Amino acid sequence: MFASLAFAAALAAHATPAVSQDGPIVTAAPASGENADARRFREAVAYANPLPRGAPEADYPLVAWCEALVNGHVALGETLTSADDLDRDIIRLGRLEAADFRSALDAAAPRQSAASRAAAEAAAAEASAKWTPLRGQDEAVRSQAFGLFFGLPGRCEHAARRLRDNVTTPPATPEEVGLE
Repeated sequence: MFASLAFAAALAAHATPAVSQDGPIVTAAPASGENADARRFREAVAYANPLPRGAPEADYPLVAWCEALVNGHVALGETLTSADDLDRDIIRLGRLEAADFRSALDAAAPRQSAASRAAAEAAAAEASAKWTPLRGQDEAVRSQAFGLFFGLPGRCEHAARRLRDNVTTPPATPEEVGLE
């Protein structure tokens, strides 16, 4: 836990310019004025932090898992008859984020082994199944679950960029970017 707090503090101290953005909060794509060192720093932090229980370690299955979680969240939100403007905006942003993950998966699919593709399918099925019990609940429970989804690990967007750009070198470590 201390290491995560140290990474968070170091990341906060590593200034990046504020950017107004209409779309998903992007942690992998360069923000306006962001240089390669800043992106490398953020990627090192994202890859150093532990993934949630059940998340695959390899990039291709991880991005499939991330896409399925976002699609499940969007689908749950679409069942709400009492959705407000914020809910509708979250659904819109989720669709954009899922499309970004899908484009990365599609770009990388020809380069994946049968085992990697199978792992991605299994990861996506497992992530999608997390939403299934909620779909049968009453609207108040679905609305609460929709509002409590805390999002994805930052590593999802970095992994998607690495897949899309066919980056095959390992991500930088915290030591390599001066964090330890």
